[in-house]
Amino acid sequence: MSPENSQAGSGGAQPILELKGLTKRFGGLTAVNEVSFTVTEGGISGLIGPNGAGKTTVFNLITGVYRVSSGDILFRGRSIANQEPFRIADAGVTRTFQNIRLFKNLSVLDNVLTACHTSARYGLFEAFFRLPIFAREEKALREKAMELLGIMGLAERADIISNNLPYGLQRRLEITRALALDPKLLLLDEPAAGMNPDETIQLMNLIAEIRRKFKLSVLVIEHHMDLIMGICEHIHVLNFGCTLADGQPELVANDPKVVEAYLGAEETE
Repeated sequence: MSPENSQAGSGGAQPILELKGLTKRFGGLTAVNEVSFTVTEGGISGLIGPNGAGKTTVFNLITGVYRVSSGDILFRGRSIANQEPFRIADAGVTRTFQNIRLFKNLSVLDNVLTACHTSARYGLFEAFFRLPIFAREEKALREKAMELLGIMGLAERADIISNNLPYGLQRRLEITRALALDPKLLLLDEPAAGMNPDETIQLMNLIAEIRRKFKLSVLVIEHHMDLIMGICEHIHVLNFGCTLADGQPELVANDPKVVEAYLGAEETE
């Protein structure tokens, strides 16, 4: 286990996110069936399972993309089930997507500024007439965006069109944009997808550093088991929309049901 695993997320920390009997039905299909688990304050948790297990559906329920059929989602003790996505983001829950969703024709800097502007303290009137508050806020937001890009190793590429970045750096930029919303809980949907082993190791270290520097809680969906086992203190396993296992990485990795349904299937490919 990585040394980072012995830090935040252990020692009886309070839950920041609680799923209670979460269920989602699409007509006669039950995609998520009475799933319950928690993410601890300051912890890094993993959500794994075979393709089609319901992992991204869970993310879509947490972030308000889908409406909950039954059950509840508590963030910091308050229900966020079926709230509008922007309200959930304002509350402190942000995410990345399995398929990268950058503004591909905008620069790296402008991609981050689009998120920073959600906290701008000026309105259309101040912007139109270029009042002093507009100039001050724009300067502060640009400094914030550049600081984030510096932390994420992207500052030297601030003026590059995002679509021209290598794939791994596009993933990193998407995380940067999510961080610009000042989240307390960051949801990462397959952040290592398409990355080579070296990039995956760098990402693993980056996620641990993000958690430490920004005092975040993180929930990760990932198929790269080295990444999941290397950074997560707790893992929840789904299969066909139902909970298959839940616990510390070592226990989950050695659970016969998990080996058969997920780990074993991966090893035979």
